[in-house]
This record gives sequence, structure tokens and C-alpha cells, in this order.
Amino acid sequence: MEKKQKVLIVEDEKNIVDILRFNLRKEGYDTLEAFDGVTGLRLALEESPDLILLDLMLPEMNGFEVCKLLRDKGKNTPVLIITAREEEKDKILGLDLGADDYITKPFSVRELMARVKAHIRRVALIRQSAGNQEDRLDFGRLVIHKESAQATKDGERLELTQREFELLTYLASHAGRVFSRQELMERVWNYEGYVGDVRGVDVAVRRLREKLEDDPAQPKYIITRRGAGYYFQKDL
Repeated sequence: MEKKQKVLIVEDEKNIVDILRFNLRKEGYDTLEAFDGVTGLRLALEESPDLILLDLMLPEMNGFEVCKLLRDKGKNTPVLIITAREEEKDKILGLDLGADDYITKPFSVRELMARVKAHIRRVALIRQSAGNQEDRLDFGRLVIHKESAQATKDGERLELTQREFELLTYLASHAGRVFSRQELMERVWNYEGYVGDVRGVDVAVRRLREKLEDDPAQPKYIITRRGAGYYFQKDL
């Protein structure tokens, strides 16, 4: 019997937890629930869920801290932030700390479930395809190892999140081709027909440049084509 995928819900509002649990289980997922940040972090580390739904305003430890500590410990579990906050800086900070995406309350259950499925499907596709591709992309100083999900520059490993690695690998695998933010949301974030907020792409590119480029302000690998999108430049 195929093992069910597991979603960890970290949310202090019981009515929201009940709604999420009901809909996730209806879609065939197992769930874990935590009503504070400390418990959420512990379950995330001990239970290895396939995805985490994480509220920002939590007792004991807020969602920002949970996300940061999770990433600091090397866990690349997809994190979808659920927040009532409208402030732009909070959403961007969540992405900066390693969250994969965000959705703002009140949210459509249908939209949330679509995003959950997209993130879990993305991770599954990566695992399935790891052994079916040429493992190594070599660009001189920069080498990308697909199967081990690692990239090195000048022989030193780059400390990339799973999303940053996926973005780098996708652009490098199609070097020279310009992709719009919407296309990257569809092909890297795995959102089919995406027409929503694309700022997550810009945040991911900025964070990737900070780790990849000699001078992030003058990038040599991940290049912006004004008004069009981003591309990977292989001929340096």
C-alpha cells in the first residue's frame, strides 16, 4: 500500500486547523497539527512531513523563527506561509528566510489545496527525475550536481535551499533562454497557468545571486532581461 504524504499544520486558530485538516484528509493526505511554534518546529524536525503550512503569528515562537531554524538545520521541506498580515515586508521576510510561498487569510480552500498539491508534486517529480538526467552541469567555476542536489563554485559547496537549487538548475539547463516570472512560477514552482503574485521569483533570484555571484549587484550568471524576465548566461 502506498504511503500517504504528510502535511504539518502549524496554526494557533483551531477553526482554521479543523478546516485544513478536513480538506487535506479528504484529498488523501495525512496531517499533523501544532498550535504553537515550538511544537511545530519539533514536529517538523522529528516527523519529516512532505509539506508545512505555517502561520506567522504563533505563541511560543513565531513563524519567522520556525522557518529560519528549520532552514538553518538543513531541512528543505516545502513551507507555505499562511498569514493574516497584509504588510509587504512580512511576506518578503518569510520568503527571505526560506519559505517557498505564502497565502493571505482569508484564503480560498480550493486555491490553498492547489498550492499544496503543486509543492508536493514538485518535490516528487524532482525525486523521480534525479536518476534520469545527466548528473553534472559544468560551467567552469560553477558545477551543478543534479542527483545530489548540490552546486559548487571554485570547488566550494554553495549553501542553497531546495528552491534556489531548483531555480538555478532549471535556468542553467536552458542556458541563454529568457523566462518570464510567470513561466518560472509554472515550471519551477509548478503552478499551472499561474497568474498571481510573482514577487517570490524576484526574492528567490536575489537570494540566489547573493550566494552565487562574485558581486550580486553585477551578476554574471543569472541575468535580468528588462521587461522580459531572467536567463542563465553560460559564456562568461
